[in-house]
Amino acid sequence: MSIRRTKIREALDKDGDGAEMTLMGWVRNIRPQKNRTFIHLNDGSTIQHAQVVADPSLDNYEAVLRMGVGSSVAVQGRWVESAGRGQKSELIADRIVIVGEADAEKYPLQPKRHSFEFLREIAHLRTRTNTFGAVFRIRGALARATHDFFGDRGFVYVHSPILTGSDCEGAGEMFQVTTMDLAAVPKTPAGQVDFGRDFFGKQAGLTVSGQLEAELMALGLGDVYTFGPTFRAENSNTARHLSEFWMVEPEMAFCDLEDDIDLAEDYLRALVSDVLHHHEDDLAFLEKNVSKGLVAELERCVDRRFARVSYQDVLRIMESSGRRFEFPVTWGMDLQTEHERFLCEEHFKGPVVVYNYPKESKAFYMRVNDDDKTVAAMDVLLPRVGEIIGGSQREERYDVLERRMAEFGLSQDDYRWYLDTRRFGTVPHAGFGLGFGRAVQYATGMANIRDAVPFPRAPRNLEF
Repeated sequence: MSIRRTKIREALDKDGDGAEMTLMGWVRNIRPQKNRTFIHLNDGSTIQHAQVVADPSLDNYEAVLRMGVGSSVAVQGRWVESAGRGQKSELIADRIVIVGEADAEKYPLQPKRHSFEFLREIAHLRTRTNTFGAVFRIRGALARATHDFFGDRGFVYVHSPILTGSDCEGAGEMFQVTTMDLAAVPKTPAGQVDFGRDFFGKQAGLTVSGQLEAELMALGLGDVYTFGPTFRAENSNTARHLSEFWMVEPEMAFCDLEDDIDLAEDYLRALVSDVLHHHEDDLAFLEKNVSKGLVAELERCVDRRFARVSYQDVLRIMESSGRRFEFPVTWGMDLQTEHERFLCEEHFKGPVVVYNYPKESKAFYMRVNDDDKTVAAMDVLLPRVGEIIGGSQREERYDVLERRMAEFGLSQDDYRWYLDTRRFGTVPHAGFGLGFGRAVQYATGMANIRDAVPFPRAPRNLEF
């Protein structure tokens, strides 16, 4: 394929002036007629297809008629104004090369509606559908917009480790990593697993968060962010959870909780604005076929300030609502999906930031407020997806952090490097973590997070 191809997205932006070009892609539909054949071609660059017109004068016309939907082709021809309806321009084929044929009878993606459940079973092919082409183009755009947002603000992009000996206390169950022979695991005299004989000489796992390492980097570089995979070994099969997912985690020195909330709101608004401005066709398709009202909801996210309410006031709102919640409203509880959706979709009718949570329900590193009952933590809740961001001002006071670690039963020796940052030039600092898959869910209207990642990893699911 040494011939320079024109992407279909680029071709559709050109006038049909007879220019020579080559399009390459996969056949979405083929309609033979008496004197010519119409082929709908898509290459993934846009949700739109290019119409190719083939006539019997082609040397391999009979082979073209026999090829099935899903076949890949390279088409050389002239880009001209279309006489038919449905497209402004079309490609009159001078030559069609069949690159890879698809068995028409066995190809699973026929021109009809398929359920998302079925498409998860063929995730290696689902990017060829309109829906998942749109979802993953938007996912890529959100990743690019993330780097643009933080880069424009002078944040340093850092890579936090995937292998770790720290569980970022309270973030979730860890996957264990070992090189030991599981059929003959070495034991100590007391009968415990002898991790001293493992690869790292200690117990190791896949990270649940890059936060602690990002803090260390921020307390020298100022403002940093990580963007990478994280892992949770929790037996959860909900539409909101995965065992492997990507997180965006900024950390900022000389920053308090209010600054943290401001950044989170600005970041989400920037992500949504980017999609609205650059993916109109994809959003229009998703609104029509996946989530009615999607565009209006995204526009509200960009145009309106997020509601901000304390945890204590959230309890008052829910208690006075008259609503009977499945999970009772009590001080110290974690907000459940039903609570989050009530706040976003019924009470505030838009994004909500909840802050100042009870300290007993939050991690050791969150800064204790002056009331000694709450910590300077915050969650950002969005309609449909619930919590998308969790963050806090970090505890910068050495004595308070030391006391909190003792309350959690954590060994100071294991976290000596973390305490060092409070001993040597401590500063107020804050950060948050955004679940990237949930951001994709919100921007695309997909109801299940397994449809917001290319190859989902979940309990009993390790395909592809």
